[in-house]
This record gives sequence, C-alpha cells and structure tokens, in this order.
Amino acid sequence: MNEQFQRLIERAEQLIGRIESILPQPLAEPADWNASIAWRYRRRSSGHGVLEPVKHVAAMSLDSLKEIDVQKEKIARNTQQFVEGKPANNVLLTGARGTGKSSLIRACLQAYAPQGLRLIEVDKAELTDLPDIVEVVSQRPEKFIVFSDDLSFDEGEPGYKALKSILDGSIAASTPNVLIYATSNRRHLLPEYMKDNLSYTHTEDGEVHPGEVIEEKISLSERFGLWVSFYPFSQNEYLTIVGQWLSSFGMDEATIAAARPEALVWALERGSRSGRVAYQFARDYAGRSKA
Repeated sequence: MNEQFQRLIERAEQLIGRIESILPQPLAEPADWNASIAWRYRRRSSGHGVLEPVKHVAAMSLDSLKEIDVQKEKIARNTQQFVEGKPANNVLLTGARGTGKSSLIRACLQAYAPQGLRLIEVDKAELTDLPDIVEVVSQRPEKFIVFSDDLSFDEGEPGYKALKSILDGSIAASTPNVLIYATSNRRHLLPEYMKDNLSYTHTEDGEVHPGEVIEEKISLSERFGLWVSFYPFSQNEYLTIVGQWLSSFGMDEATIAAARPEALVWALERGSRSGRVAYQFARDYAGRSKA
C-alpha cells in the first residue's frame, strides 16, 4: 500500500511539473540591460515571455532621412521631450508605405540613445503582454519606446483591447518612462467597411453622429496623443532620396545624375515612388557600378 501511495505522489508531482511548465510565467528582467539599446519581446512556445537584446541594431541617422522634414521635426521634438523627462505623447505614424515611418523611429533611437533612450519591439500578436512588459521596465532609469511596426487589427483580436487599455483606460497609472510608438498604413487601425456608415444617425437639425461601430474603430487611434501622417513622394522628392542614398554608397554627382532615368523606370516597374524603393534602387545601382 505504501509503495502504491508513493508512486501516486511521484506521478502527481510529475503532472504538476508539466502543468507549471506551460502556465504563463512572470516576465523576468534581462540579465544585462547594457547588452543593447534595442530589445525584442518574444513569447516562447512554452508561453514564457522574454526580452532579447538586438545585437546588431540597424544604423540610421536623422540627417539621412530626406523629404519628411515636417514629420521628422514632430517625432524628434516629442522624443527629446520624453528623454528629458518632460511631458510627451504616444505616437501613431500612418500613411503611405515605404515613406520612412519605421526608419524615423530607428533614427530617433540612434540619436537619443546616449541620453538613455531604449526601444522594445513588440509584434502585434504579443501586445496582450504589454502590461507585463511595462511592469518590468517601470522602475528602470532609462526611457523606453515600445515599438509596434505595421500595426493593424482584424475584428476581435485580443491585442487591440490590450493596447487600448495601456494607452488610456487602464486602472493603473501611466508609467513616465514608457511611450508607445506604432506605425500603420491605416489611420484607424481597424478595417473599415461600407456597411459601417449605416450606423451613422441624423438629428432633426441635420447633425450627423457616428454610431457605435464607427466610434469603436476610431477609439484606439484617438488614444495616441500625436498623429503623424506620411504621404507618397513626388517625382522630384523620390529622385532627391535616390541621390542621397547613391551618395551614401560613394557615387559622385555625375553618376547620380546619370542614374535618374533608370531610377524612374525602377519606380515605374515597382508601382511606387517611396523611400524604400529609392533605397532598393540605390543598392542595385551602386552594386552594379562597383562590379
């Protein structure tokens, strides 16, 4: 009887161990916060979340970003206020693809890292863990930008509610050393359908009021204190960016001028005159020129 009881206890302990291994665990602080200026949040298959240092942070300077001076001034000003301990806003960067939204955030990280700025990249699927991430860094002396790139939600995704609560609406007080910076091609972050317009109501005096469906779709983006919009580049702006990138690859003025017709054809084939397309052309052209 004693042997059977002992085996039962052992099996119970094994079962408890397996259950504990798959239960959500508190997010632990990294062993060395000086390992990097940027971190990625990853949720393991076991359900454990970890902050991984980015060993090779992509270099980007504010001066290298052309034709977005207005947007650059707004983001840089807000970020500087943040690292100086002054009031600053969460930021939503929206607009045309490839126009420098995420590059601008990386450039701000490089510019203000010496003043204590750090970045934590969080994928959309893992935004439900935002409260744990904020809790871990809340007592650190550094300033943290929690960055989510190319953000958009489908109906009912759990990360939507988590982000909404962190931005404004949680019972917990906001943390002064954490801001949310997000980029998106959608201003309201949720898909919009023609049927949503049916929820609008009209008053007798002609006023139009959005219904609950519309209110819900704009409620998340409204919680970002600063909206910064990016627009498609004109032909001249596109060629200016091409020239800047070719110059960074060591091309002289004569070579840059000669490359312009090819740069326009490249953009036409891609169907876009964006900063990303300009950079990709410059890499291709510089590579061929140095062959």
